[in-house]
Amino acid sequence: MKLQKNVASKALVILACTMPSTAMQAQDLSTYGTTGLIDMPSAATLDDGALAFTSSFAGPTIRNTLTFQITPKLQGTFRYGVIDQYRQRLNENLYDRSFDLSYRINDETQYLPAFAIGLRDFGGTGIYSSEYIVATKSITPAIQVTAGLGWGRLGERNGRPSPFTGISEDFGTRPNTSAGGIGETGQLDFDAWFKGDIAPFGGVSWQVTEKLTLMAEYSSDEYSREVSRGLLSMESPINYGLTYAFDNGVNLGASYLYGSELGVRISYVLDPKTSQAPSGIEESPLALQPRSTVASASWNQPNGAHSVEDVLNARLADQGLMLEGISVNGNRASVRIINTRFPAKAQALGRAARIMANTFAPEVALFDVTFMVNGMATTTASLARADLEELEFDLDGAWKSLARTALSDAKPAGPSDKLTGIYPKFTYALRPYLTPSFFDPDRPVRAEIGASLTAAYETRPGMIISGELRRPFYDTISDAVRVSDSVLPRVRTDGVRYAQESDIELTHLTAEYFFRPGENMYGRLTAGYLESMFGGVSAEVLWQPVNSRLALGAEVNYVKQRDFDMRLGFQDYEVATGFFSAYYDFDNGFQGQLDVGRYLAGDWGGTVTVNRAFKNGVKVGAFFTLTDVSFEDFGEGSFDKGITIEIPIGYLSGDPSLNTFGQTIRTVQRDGGARLDIRNRLYDVTRGYRTPSMEDQWGKFWR
Repeated sequence: MKLQKNVASKALVILACTMPSTAMQAQDLSTYGTTGLIDMPSAATLDDGALAFTSSFAGPTIRNTLTFQITPKLQGTFRYGVIDQYRQRLNENLYDRSFDLSYRINDETQYLPAFAIGLRDFGGTGIYSSEYIVATKSITPAIQVTAGLGWGRLGERNGRPSPFTGISEDFGTRPNTSAGGIGETGQLDFDAWFKGDIAPFGGVSWQVTEKLTLMAEYSSDEYSREVSRGLLSMESPINYGLTYAFDNGVNLGASYLYGSELGVRISYVLDPKTSQAPSGIEESPLALQPRSTVASASWNQPNGAHSVEDVLNARLADQGLMLEGISVNGNRASVRIINTRFPAKAQALGRAARIMANTFAPEVALFDVTFMVNGMATTTASLARADLEELEFDLDGAWKSLARTALSDAKPAGPSDKLTGIYPKFTYALRPYLTPSFFDPDRPVRAEIGASLTAAYETRPGMIISGELRRPFYDTISDAVRVSDSVLPRVRTDGVRYAQESDIELTHLTAEYFFRPGENMYGRLTAGYLESMFGGVSAEVLWQPVNSRLALGAEVNYVKQRDFDMRLGFQDYEVATGFFSAYYDFDNGFQGQLDVGRYLAGDWGGTVTVNRAFKNGVKVGAFFTLTDVSFEDFGEGSFDKGITIEIPIGYLSGDPSLNTFGQTIRTVQRDGGARLDIRNRLYDVTRGYRTPSMEDQWGKFWR
């Protein structure tokens, strides 16, 4: 346990030291990692979009928590806890994964407190299963008082019959949701929510200084399961604590709990809406030159040493933009470019437009910029040279330039638009890689570290042959000894065997063809070793109007399971899978996705995904999948669900980059609801170049 505590503490300290200095002023977080007092929740919230990482240690319990302020009033939490020797008969620890949700019903006013309603551990083992209604009021700017009513674990101390029994007698009895009961399967225990005895809790916090806060609370949680197992002694319902906020965003807390235990908490809260350098540290774009200066440039003279094409190509390349095609018809110039640098596509457009204005002869008055992705023309932005000159230093230049720019679906390139000598292209990279694995009860964190060699050969626009070889040098994933107990085809639960039986890993080797089958339509054909466990063929089409928030897609695949050595052989298992998908961009960065179809194990169902993408590229999301596989046949967890986090490299460095790192955190990986991990699905490839996405990031047009 000491080793696990040290690892968790070090991990959070490293995170705090390596994350950008955009951490928000630390806010009071409980030992459960949610906004609250010490153990008890409150009606407070984090700032909209905030991410909070927390580790707390008290008695036999460690809790590691990720909390996300989904909206200004809705807060979501994922927690991974360890309780020493909880399963005493088996001499085993309890490894608990749980989710919380809380919603602030109203904001605090001069006379009324803020009220919130919450669910704690509503989809895990049920060990912390509880619900609450809580109110928080500021008595003075420095003193806050909290009072609430709890059910489940929060209804244990001096619990009284529920007042809701007058509505229905069902509210008087709470089904067993402790570990070993109904909650063990990971199902949503609707029939237990707000049922059973109810008990009060409350407390007070006093912000002594800007950095120091003192707290005291009355806890309604008797920790009856831990006490009955002799894991801790409950001597008092009163808990005391203090927190200290450091300038770098780290928040340290200490507490005296249950009248018998000392507790420690470390938290880090950051604002994903703000980058290390909000304005960027990249070089400033070139200022627009007077047309007379451009006219006198050598490349615009009859016998110039360089052509317009050569100069334009060199200037775009200097900005991380590759010229794919160029044409001039009368007073209109059109270019086709590949953006290899800027996550904000509007920034790439702004730089390309200014380069065109500083290069083309003065009589060229209109510019068309078409973005190319994987050989496909996606969106064309049309703007006037005179507007660039007029708005360059305008205080409302970004908004006005958006109003004067026309975005339309790109047309296929004609023969005169294409540059010669570009294809074929060959690229390669040698870099390290890290593959983590989480939540194995024998070792909660495992990893594979090694070297990766990737290569891609583009024979023509849209035709790409690519592959990756990996050589692990450090590997603890293959040390896992647990054997799959799945009754479904083992499409994912034999993952450890791939690590154990491979030394040189061919993670993928594919031929891909990307094309435009029609207006607002995209297509993809892929064949080969599609991912580490499956190979075969895949086809996809996507309808995505340039100015629409809605997109629709369809995908079909026929695949065979690969050999465990991850070389060229296959096993006997084969399956046809496919999905119909709908995507929608909501306001405030929210994105919704619904996939309905057949999964790798042959099960039928649907996946719901909700992401929140911030303007700097940080993305936080959650998903769940329900299929015709019963909860019992699915096994531990009952159904597939998880959280995704994606962070652009540029968020940390301040320098624009299309590279990102991310992680999908599942409570458990099973075979039900498993989908192919195919590279370059069309929506992810093209979405950033459609109007809603470009408008969200238009503030960087002039940067």
